[in-house]
Amino acid sequence: MLVQNLTDAMELIAPLKYAESWDKVGLALGVPSRSITGPVLLTIDLSERVLNEALDQQAGAIIAYHPPIWNPLEVLTNQTHTQRIIRGAAEAKIAIYSPHTALDSTKDGVTDWLCEGISSNPGESKQGSIQGDCRALTPSIGGDHDREVKVITFVPTKDVDKLRNAMGTAGAGGIGKYRLCSFNTQGEGTFLPQEGTNPVVGEIGSLERVAETRIEMVCSKRALPLVIETLKEFHPYETPAYDIVELMPEPLRSIGGGRRLVLDQAATISQLADRLKSHLDRSRIRYALAVDEDHKFRTVGVVPGSGGSMAQLAKQEGCELLITGEMTHHEILAASQSGLSVLLAGHTNTERGYLPRLKEKLEKLLPDAQFILSQSDQDQIKVG
Repeated sequence: MLVQNLTDAMELIAPLKYAESWDKVGLALGVPSRSITGPVLLTIDLSERVLNEALDQQAGAIIAYHPPIWNPLEVLTNQTHTQRIIRGAAEAKIAIYSPHTALDSTKDGVTDWLCEGISSNPGESKQGSIQGDCRALTPSIGGDHDREVKVITFVPTKDVDKLRNAMGTAGAGGIGKYRLCSFNTQGEGTFLPQEGTNPVVGEIGSLERVAETRIEMVCSKRALPLVIETLKEFHPYETPAYDIVELMPEPLRSIGGGRRLVLDQAATISQLADRLKSHLDRSRIRYALAVDEDHKFRTVGVVPGSGGSMAQLAKQEGCELLITGEMTHHEILAASQSGLSVLLAGHTNTERGYLPRLKEKLEKLLPDAQFILSQSDQDQIKVG
């Protein structure tokens, strides 16, 4: 297996285009064409202890959920733990890949996994089944790159097929696996040729009326210059009229940062805490209520890891409760004062339980490779 095979598999599971713009995702260390000679170790945090485990396992690659290189490395010695980790992995020819927020945002990723446990009673959670309506708090942008703009032109009806075919050859009119897609409207065009023109139809100084067809075809921005050049070349008029309309990117309801989960059945904070403790295999959960203890929550915001930055958005989207890993004291206070309750389960506790599912996905895509879960990766905070 090559490093490229691993990155391709991860791209299928968690496309990097869904990661937050500030994130440091993707291949952090390694050469795509190089072979992976040992197992692939999966971890949340790439600590020195985890690196030593990888060395003991003779791993050829590490998938570290959190990016190990966040700030630029000016030197690569042994002065800091980050330098020691990256230098040690490089010397051992261990590739490092980090999916982070791409894996959070994607469908059936970390956030959806959390929603599965939150929406079901202990023991009833099923993979891929969320009991309630679930959508992204901040939808990612997706859709077909072939429909970034729409080109609209007006042509004598007898020339419609010729022009459509020409524009299609240049890259317009592609929607999915369909080609030469267009919408055509019959109408009447008028023009008054001036001195110095050479009209195909009509006479200089005389208002002309022509039965025309309005053709609308989508295309990518990359193909647009050739499409316009082709339009001008194959259009029968000396100076064709056309419009270029930029289309709004398509928001993806089920993919993006965080989730807005509307539970099928409202639940108290105690019930939700029990569900989460069971799902994450934790004994304690912290919460701060802006309502009475027996209040039943129906609309819940869900953000793995650190969700403080999304608290205000969750409130704006109608969430009564935000379930996340960690928030600062002042973030909790601000949320509570705004009427948003908070349930905290620990930063990596809301992420680590997803690694077995990631392992399953990788094994299906790369059945000849060996994937192992780190045994030394653990939450750094202990509860006494």
